[in-house]
Amino acid sequence: MADLPADLAEFAWVWNSVAGQGTPVVHRRILRWLQQCRDRGDGRLLLMAFRGCGKSTLVGLYCAWLLSRRPETRILVLAADHMLATKMVAAVRRIVERHPLCRHLIPHSPEAWTVDRFTVRRAGALRDPSMLAAGLTGNITGTRADVIICDDVEVAGNCDTAGKRAELRERLAETEFILTPGGTILYVGTPHCADSLYRDPAAGEAFLSGYRRLLVPLLDGGGRSAWPERFSATMIAQLRERVGPIHFGRQMMLRPVAGGAARLDPSSILRYAEEIHYSEAQQRPVLHLLGRRMVSGGGFWDPAYGRPGTGDGSVLAATYADAEGNHYLHRLAYLTHEPDAAEDPATQQCRAVAAIARDLLLPVLRVETNGIGRFLPALLKREMARAGAACAVVEQHSRRAKQERILSALDPLLAARRLYAHERIFRTPFPVEMAEWKPDAPGTRDDALDALSGCLLAEPVRLPGSPPPRHAPGWRGA
Repeated sequence: MADLPADLAEFAWVWNSVAGQGTPVVHRRILRWLQQCRDRGDGRLLLMAFRGCGKSTLVGLYCAWLLSRRPETRILVLAADHMLATKMVAAVRRIVERHPLCRHLIPHSPEAWTVDRFTVRRAGALRDPSMLAAGLTGNITGTRADVIICDDVEVAGNCDTAGKRAELRERLAETEFILTPGGTILYVGTPHCADSLYRDPAAGEAFLSGYRRLLVPLLDGGGRSAWPERFSATMIAQLRERVGPIHFGRQMMLRPVAGGAARLDPSSILRYAEEIHYSEAQQRPVLHLLGRRMVSGGGFWDPAYGRPGTGDGSVLAATYADAEGNHYLHRLAYLTHEPDAAEDPATQQCRAVAAIARDLLLPVLRVETNGIGRFLPALLKREMARAGAACAVVEQHSRRAKQERILSALDPLLAARRLYAHERIFRTPFPVEMAEWKPDAPGTRDDALDALSGCLLAEPVRLPGSPPPRHAPGWRGA
């Protein structure tokens, strides 16, 4: 044991040298902090670093280093689900198998050496494995651990409502009863909501009050990248444009920004009055709008059967997209039906939707099948055939919260000024609905926003084309 390094950074340097790679400055900063906290005996730690920083890899090296120093250490990895926790345990197992300074940990006849748990060669007969993976929903009551790694326990799906956040905190409180006296709990992650687990105590009540913290945002106070070799200024600008300021602030700058902080301003939408122009070039169909060729498009229908003027609105949104990443909201139809008509409300609305799909040459139309929508696709296909619309009908079941869908779809485009809308859109209730929308306010109208977000989220991400490279003039003559 005397030849083992006492320094975590040296342990990581040996591993990176074997892999033929260097150790960036941002990694050395995190490793030094983990080492210092261990030397001081700090037992409650929070590491927040921007997405893509490699924090889970560094924490995996930290776990292997702890085992190399004291093989009797028992480490529990908790994550939002079992699969995420297994990824870290499997990574640590590979480090133990291949690191030159971990050879003494490999047992002669492994009693447990799987991807979600393994036991190194150690003295004594302990009941718990050296490292164990567990999801938050699993049963960990009888487990004991000297170190608990809470790796990305807060994700978008378990913190979007007050009830989910309360349940998350209740499950994480169980870790205090699993930890052995004098043990360490290390949280690793990024905030996903305003009332985040990782909220700073200075901002109000905090779940991790009293924890020693290290925050590593992508950009420092001077706007310099924490990892310029990997995240250049151009890449950061493109990333901010793709995800929008809300998600960039949370995931890359580690700010628990409230969803309601994003005001969806209708004035950020660019207006146009032109109609689509269909033509054929070399026997291939071409669709133009504003003189630009459209490369994709489609519709999204969020149906409702309530009587006109009551309940949720039945809204159809139709959009196009060009190759430069611009999106065009060309039609927004608030569908109604005649209660006293001979035909049922579903047939009336499907007929209106089919007519719009035919007139706008939509290649695909998605129908939200949550609730009553699951009965509509077959009926809509029949009406499409009757209308002569060459439009595919796709069932769309939404699992994400509506607030999250709307923000993730509209926030990036509005910030980048890449959302266009036909002037007729501004003569509908849409601008008022957009300006008055508040994510956390009950009863807020958002039917049109939801339909538009369905269209936008179905489109692939396209970045603006780069200009051709400028060739330097030849210096050797013609």
